[in-house]
Amino acid sequence: MKKVAVVFADGCEEVEGLSVIDVLRRLGIQADMVGLTSTTVNGAHNIKLTCDKTVDDSLLDYDVVALPGGTTGAENLRDNKKLADLMIKRHNAGKWDAAMCAAPIALARYGVIADANYTCYPGFEEQTKKDAPSGHFKEDITVTDDEHKVITSRGPATAWAFAYAIAEALGIDTKNLKVGMLYNYLADNIQDSL
Repeated sequence: MKKVAVVFADGCEEVEGLSVIDVLRRLGIQADMVGLTSTTVNGAHNIKLTCDKTVDDSLLDYDVVALPGGTTGAENLRDNKKLADLMIKRHNAGKWDAAMCAAPIALARYGVIADANYTCYPGFEEQTKKDAPSGHFKEDITVTDDEHKVITSRGPATAWAFAYAIAEALGIDTKNLKVGMLYNYLADNIQDSL
């Protein structure tokens, strides 16, 4: 069974992390909520989250580790030495890593997006370019770089697209769930209203 860890830090964008957990669990993927330093996390909008566990060496065993954004949450992820060391080991082992919104600043600091195609919340590319000048910023909603095994996305409204991109990178068929969750209907109608 494929398994994904979503790492939650104080100040995270709750919807970005919980959307990934929800979509992946609906697809039958083991999706664990991992607290950065505690199993209790206070999100950016004062939503208290209870995680399954805290960051430890087991992160090395996951098929994907995903990082939700939120400025404060992303900074907490970026500045945590234990998480940085584990993410660098994962990257060197050729494992998939994912981050959305502001969280690509953490992947940039870890060296994970060096030479990779990626996206992030508008404006945060300035920070990512400082730590990963060889990365290739894109304005797409989600970016999956198969060569560097990195998945990134832009912000709260792209959380479902991010979750589906993670599942698809693992070879999971998302078609039926997209229909069941009205994802395609929503995407089509948003485009029509623009």
